[in-house]
Amino acid sequence: MHHGGTGRTARAALVTALILGTTSSVSAPAWGISTSAPPGGASARVLATGSTASAPLATLRTPALTAAPTSAFAAAPAFAPAGERRASAPSAPSAPGRAAYLYDASTGTIHLSKQAGKRMPVASLTKIMTAYVVLREARLTDTVTVQAEDVRHAAANGATHASLRAGERLTVRDLLYAVMLPSGADASHALARVYGPGTTRFVAKMNATARSMGLVDTRYATPDGLPKPGPGHSTALDQAKLADLALRDPVLRIIASTRRHLVAKSKVHRAHTWTNSNKLLGKTPGVMGLKTGYTSAAGYCLSFAADREGHRLIGVILGESNGDRRFQTAARLLDWAGEQTPPEL
Repeated sequence: MHHGGTGRTARAALVTALILGTTSSVSAPAWGISTSAPPGGASARVLATGSTASAPLATLRTPALTAAPTSAFAAAPAFAPAGERRASAPSAPSAPGRAAYLYDASTGTIHLSKQAGKRMPVASLTKIMTAYVVLREARLTDTVTVQAEDVRHAAANGATHASLRAGERLTVRDLLYAVMLPSGADASHALARVYGPGTTRFVAKMNATARSMGLVDTRYATPDGLPKPGPGHSTALDQAKLADLALRDPVLRIIASTRRHLVAKSKVHRAHTWTNSNKLLGKTPGVMGLKTGYTSAAGYCLSFAADREGHRLIGVILGESNGDRRFQTAARLLDWAGEQTPPEL
């Protein structure tokens, strides 16, 4: 987490803004997309890292995505071609897995790039885009009724789930926690079914959003990254771009950073406790999520980020063969990259 007075001041600004239900909006010129930034501008990078309580998101409403040409990322300094703005020395820690990427979103420095442009399945990292699209289609206070087909979808595919039951009525806000923390395929199916409407139309919205972001090597086939009817594909580089934009959304940033979310029993739903599958939270300084994933085809995947001394470090690991090792690798990479850049003054 951040250290020092600046971090505490910015944290207070974020809490105040959340209570008032307001956010500031900044434009990211390199990407041609209008996104939400933490209160205080793009430099205020604050999260309640490792929070066990949910932030008051019900009053927040995210702005609509402003479409940009598919080449919008071409000139973005944060994603420069190999050999430009790369960190020099010392060498990066070993990063097992089929692909890995790590860069400093604040300076554009590429710290690590391993098969970063190779297309491959990304499993439940897909749900980052699902949550991003839902936040632009729905109100957080909207209520969604879980149907039997949502529950069957997760069970039939042997997928991770949020223990939802048919007939339960939950807010979009709570279902987004169910998507991002336990990686519930039942919750993602319910949201896609309602806000597509239908999963086919929802996936079309995901792909349209990917194009507007400049994710030229990304194609989604499902709202959850499961193999059927097809796994889709992306790259470590595209997923890093997505993580950067997703973390500019104050709602998604808070949800991805929450360690545990409690839903009290009511007349329309059972009580639920959802724990974040990201083992970096609460252990690695400054970390803010973002998402885990696994299928036999994709291997163990991880999209992660941390704020260190005024710099936002964003990384992606794809195709790891060991579930715990991806977290260990990510922690080492963040520590190493954090040592490469002097603190922001």
